[in-house]
Amino acid sequence: MPHDAHRTIDFFAEDALPAPRVTPAEAARVAAELLGVTARAEALGSQQDANFLVRADDGAPLAILKIANPAFGVLEIEAQDTAADLIASAHPEQLRVATVLRHPDGSPRRTRVDTESGPAVARLLRYLPGGALSGPRHLSPSTVAAMGTVAAKVSTALREFRHPGLDRVLQWDLRHADRVIAGLAEHIDGPEERTAVRAATAEAWARVQGVAARLPSQAVHLDLTDDNLIRCPDARVPLPDGVIDFGDLTTSWAIGELAVCLSSVLHHDGVEPHHVLPAVRAFHAMRPLSPEEAEALWPLVVLRAAGLVASGRHQAAVDADNTYVTAALDREWRVFEQATQVPMPVMTHLVRHAIGLAEAPTGADAPDFPLLRGLPADGIARCDLAVDADSMDHGAWLEAATEDRLTAAALSGGAVATATPYAQARLTRTPPLSAVSAATVATGIDLRLGRDTWVQAPAAGRVLAAAPGLVEMACGPRVLTLSFPRTVTPPVSSGSSVRAGEDLASLPSGAVLHVALRAADGPAVPPLVRPEYAPGWLALTVDPAPLLGLPPADRTPEGDLLGRRDAVFATVQGHYYADPPRIERGWRHHLLSADGRSYLDIVNNVTPLGHAHPRVEEAVSRQLRKLNTNSRFHYASVVEFTERLAALLPDPLDTVFLVNSGSEAVDLGLRLAMGATGLHDVVALREAYHGWTYASDAVSTSLQDNPNALATRPGWVHTVDSPNSYRGRHRGKDAVRYGPEAVAVIDELAASGRPAGAFIGETFYGNAGGVALPDGYLTKVYAAVRRHGGLAVADEVQVGYGRLGQWFWGFEQQQVVPDIVCVAKAMGNGHPLGAVVTSKAVADRYRDQGYFFSSTGGSPVSSVVGLTVLDTLRDEDLQGNAVRVGGHLKRRLEALADRYGIVGAVHGSGLYLGLELVRDRTTLEPAVEETAELCDRMLDLGVVVQPTGDHLNILKIKPPLCIDTTAADFFADMLDVALAQLGHGPRP
Repeated sequence: MPHDAHRTIDFFAEDALPAPRVTPAEAARVAAELLGVTARAEALGSQQDANFLVRADDGAPLAILKIANPAFGVLEIEAQDTAADLIASAHPEQLRVATVLRHPDGSPRRTRVDTESGPAVARLLRYLPGGALSGPRHLSPSTVAAMGTVAAKVSTALREFRHPGLDRVLQWDLRHADRVIAGLAEHIDGPEERTAVRAATAEAWARVQGVAARLPSQAVHLDLTDDNLIRCPDARVPLPDGVIDFGDLTTSWAIGELAVCLSSVLHHDGVEPHHVLPAVRAFHAMRPLSPEEAEALWPLVVLRAAGLVASGRHQAAVDADNTYVTAALDREWRVFEQATQVPMPVMTHLVRHAIGLAEAPTGADAPDFPLLRGLPADGIARCDLAVDADSMDHGAWLEAATEDRLTAAALSGGAVATATPYAQARLTRTPPLSAVSAATVATGIDLRLGRDTWVQAPAAGRVLAAAPGLVEMACGPRVLTLSFPRTVTPPVSSGSSVRAGEDLASLPSGAVLHVALRAADGPAVPPLVRPEYAPGWLALTVDPAPLLGLPPADRTPEGDLLGRRDAVFATVQGHYYADPPRIERGWRHHLLSADGRSYLDIVNNVTPLGHAHPRVEEAVSRQLRKLNTNSRFHYASVVEFTERLAALLPDPLDTVFLVNSGSEAVDLGLRLAMGATGLHDVVALREAYHGWTYASDAVSTSLQDNPNALATRPGWVHTVDSPNSYRGRHRGKDAVRYGPEAVAVIDELAASGRPAGAFIGETFYGNAGGVALPDGYLTKVYAAVRRHGGLAVADEVQVGYGRLGQWFWGFEQQQVVPDIVCVAKAMGNGHPLGAVVTSKAVADRYRDQGYFFSSTGGSPVSSVVGLTVLDTLRDEDLQGNAVRVGGHLKRRLEALADRYGIVGAVHGSGLYLGLELVRDRTTLEPAVEETAELCDRMLDLGVVVQPTGDHLNILKIKPPLCIDTTAADFFADMLDVALAQLGHGPRP
């Protein structure tokens, strides 16, 4: 075709736009002409252009050679290059942009080449290292948010850009989506798929047209997809900071920039529509969306998805040899499936909710007649199924008959019916182990009737549907849905008009009636919806409580609970996750959020018996009814508990101090050692954490807890090398060297006139992720410190109480007996309780320093809790469970290590495990960012797990000791899924 420098593309005037045929050899010649150096070219994929990576002889990337489709004129290319320069100058420190390379005189490295389809513009563009976000890999919330931020930066940079080369008619311009899909849909082979694309297009186009006149237009890149957003080369997880390929630059609706970006997220592994919301929020934070743009956004995502399917099939038909095009067909269909998985109005309201444009909830209008005749509203009992309801105690949420049982209890107490609240997340519908959230949030009210009842029309209206078990009637702008047993046939018929008070159904006692009100112009609404989509669904519904004579549900927003926490709660007291779920209940090894999502708890070593254990609850409640006071009063429980605790330890450890926490226990243990020996220097392990009090913090050297830990130790603390046999200075068999080296430090201190009064260390290295100390390590070190008059202090705060499975105490694994043992965490099953156990001789020396008491350490309640925990550990054989389930889980994790190179090692014993993630199994470079991303993905898959270690590259696996094999397998299975989805190994 003749090449007109002033012509711009009109897609509808072209028969097809196959990519120009250019061989790598031809591309290399063009590149050499533009560069002035010999180079070689490697073909890259493109739908309509020909792209090549130009490399030097040594393989180093030099540039991208882009040969535009012959249908694109010079004017359009000039606009693209100008726009790229504009964006690069607007964000020079934040965005890398594939700008055109220039000759020394400033002119672009651009020329014309002849192709089979006619003359085309070729130019050299800046090569951006890092690679695109494309591929199936799961994209984390931080990555998705970064995509939204990049889109906003591009949009704001181009807002005032004008150029005659923008006057184009492109198939990707969403202003023409209806024409494009109408013209290309015939290329979709499957009739069902073709029908689905056309139907979705029609609905989306109609919705967009409702606001199109108020949508601002501007210059847009219009292809900020995962293919064209380049990863920061230094980032270990995908974070885009580069923009390439301005080939679709045009003038269009500004919101199309974000819609195109969002659509490209939808094909990635494990992604569904709600996962794009971080990008929406990030875009809105930098470039606020108008209400009309929020209304148009998801329909435009659907139109983009439909256009991808139709255009991809069309391009494959006209350019069958283009593997880039044919390889994308399945991916494009997945984008369409995800874009249409949730009704457009739901996603639109979800978008509005995400950016603070949600409308206030409303309730039903006062009815002309109550919906239920002869059933007094004051006799209807509320059936509370929320996560914080007392009715959900003791694992009732897991019992299939809970709702029936609660109803029976209410009816026997005099109620005429029970009603579940509208918009409440029902915990009874929450499965205990699930990779996706369940539909828990109610969009209506369920009534369980205690007597025969007539249902009547609350107002005049028209019956839309009537069948056994169902009546739907229009009530003004809303639709009232009544669902009941299919054995009941309503006396009205579809299409008939009914008067206010006219009978709709006769229901027998025991029937369940579902009542729902939705917008007449909206989609059908399920009785229960998933919490991630609940704001979108609920915006289409109305609380029907007034129809029943009941007060509407209180849906007053609580405000930003996390913000309120940060406002009054010292922020140095951190929380798990950047966007944490709100956890309001626990049961055994499960945690439950306020929206009815269940999570497997893999980190809670403070609750060895499991959450909300009935024996602990009963013991605490019973004791609180009798007495709780400070420990200087005389009562039996403190005696019984300290006797039991001391009996679990070998001689001469027979004397107990009770405190409130592990930090206090370590602090007191060190003071006891100093007081008994008269020596005030302490030897501690590096990379260890012992607590937050002055003394326990002084001997803590974990860099994650204090980045300046080693430099800020007081002069009386002396550290020895971390005896980590996996990543320490001495590894494997060489780890036996740690003991003699520590002994040498202790001997040198004594020789300098400052013998250590104590050596303190965890008996099984916790901060390193559950790494066992080298055999014989504590035997050597304890002997050395005692030889110079000091004492051995064992920190058993994490490992004690049977967590290791094979040993009740960690020091048993080392076959030693400490002089002082510090205990906490597991002692109280979440109740604040700690202890120091030592010999009577050491304890008595404390009197030389004064006296000791802890007001609530060893209180009646604390002592009863301590006794109950010990009884339950024994009666439920939880130490044995740690052996069995822990062994099974470790084998599952080791199997993952065989499959995924990022898994460096599986540490630990029993249910005190650590999965260490590394980038290289030889150098052991810690996979820090990858570990954080994995934890976020695991949360989305229903597992709470967190990193530990000085590098935060170890998954700490310390669940309640009651965890069973089913839950352990779920954890391992989800790890397998997450590791594969994040690109760390084989795909499942």
